[in-house]
Amino acid sequence: MIDRRGLADFLRARREALQPEDVGLPRGPRRRAIGLRREEVAALSHMSTDYYSRLERGNGPQPSEPMIAAIAQGLHLSLGERDHVYRLAGYNAPARGAASEFVSPGLLRVFDRLQDTPAEIISELGETLRQTPLSVALVGDLTSLTGADRSIGYRWFCDPAARAVYPREEQENLARVYASGLREVLAIRGPGSRAAALCDRLLEASEEFGRVWALNEVGLRPPERKRFMHPEVGELELTCQTLLDPDQSHRLLVYTATPGSESHDKLHLLSVIGAQSFS
Repeated sequence: MIDRRGLADFLRARREALQPEDVGLPRGPRRRAIGLRREEVAALSHMSTDYYSRLERGNGPQPSEPMIAAIAQGLHLSLGERDHVYRLAGYNAPARGAASEFVSPGLLRVFDRLQDTPAEIISELGETLRQTPLSVALVGDLTSLTGADRSIGYRWFCDPAARAVYPREEQENLARVYASGLREVLAIRGPGSRAAALCDRLLEASEEFGRVWALNEVGLRPPERKRFMHPEVGELELTCQTLLDPDQSHRLLVYTATPGSESHDKLHLLSVIGAQSFS
């Protein structure tokens, strides 16, 4: 059963404890609010200000579990706080670890400071959980995908369009990298896991995956320097740095270009063009 007053008090306390810079927002010169504004939390949680405000006032409807998940991420709650807000809303706390899509607040704080850089947070199955605007401009919006298509490994073998931004001469190696990575995750998670289900689906859908899977390779890693073929600005060569959150098995991937290089100039141009070529 939902504890409306408890939920309202907790949401308000967490909102007032956050500052704009904690979530990657500008403070502005005339700010008087204690902590974040309700409309800011609503925007971060992808819901209307009216809906969120009613929850804080204690007179809103019982929020769905996806709504609670969105609010927990918008408020950058810790795992303990996330579990608490689920219980206040009348639900059991969701699973932790690899099966969870909840991004830890520490990783989110780093991510929020990279809005002028191509960066994304991915799960162990290559599902994009967060993207910066420049990442969307570089490779398209990957967070809106659903089902198996959310995994880059599945798209790689089942959707030819997924390879369009990668040089043809590197695609065979990347196919082996994705198969190798899935084999490692499957060994950790075991039969009955999401990794096992993804592997079975790929073996059924893709002859190429079956051929690469039969190589029994592990330990392959993508190159640190990656080349992207963008439809508007052409080829970019970017260095990929990875930050791992071992508790959630999430990775933050950050792409940078060497200052003064042609790719650096193209990234700047891409920040102006935005994601229009992928719309």
